[in-house]
Amino acid sequence: MLPTTLSELEALRLECRTLVRQRAGISAGAAVIPVPGMDMMADVVVFSTLLETISSRFGLSQAELAKLDHNTRKYILLTAGRAGSELIGKLVTKQLAKLILKKAGARLIGKTLLRFVPIAGQAVAAGISYGVVTRLGDAHIEDCYQVVRALLEQTKTPEGQP
Repeated sequence: MLPTTLSELEALRLECRTLVRQRAGISAGAAVIPVPGMDMMADVVVFSTLLETISSRFGLSQAELAKLDHNTRKYILLTAGRAGSELIGKLVTKQLAKLILKKAGARLIGKTLLRFVPIAGQAVAAGISYGVVTRLGDAHIEDCYQVVRALLEQTKTPEGQP
């Protein structure tokens, strides 16, 4: 459900940032396991569920948007497009999550190779994993925040109340 006040929106933003850090920790933990491909598989699963959860909490998941009236849904999708978000209102599949993580680039490839250097390599790989998931998760939070904020500001009454 969409937040209805700016204070509710701010609280949701902080709650989602905490969630991102928790999930990034899971991703970092998987990076330590020296099984080929395990870290990337964990990143994809963690990241896809994380994006879907964030979108849902902001009321911007595909299912949530389908419940809104046509004009509100259209406004949200146009605002998301202007913000450059490719994820708002979309079903986040594992394939989409892979594509986004690949855009994160060479760091993830380097992380896979570093894991095989005993101890130090695994620690660096965990740090990279944590950083990538955190950065991409926080970016999605900000996209969702900006879209909902624009909607709240657009729907304010003259008294300043939503």
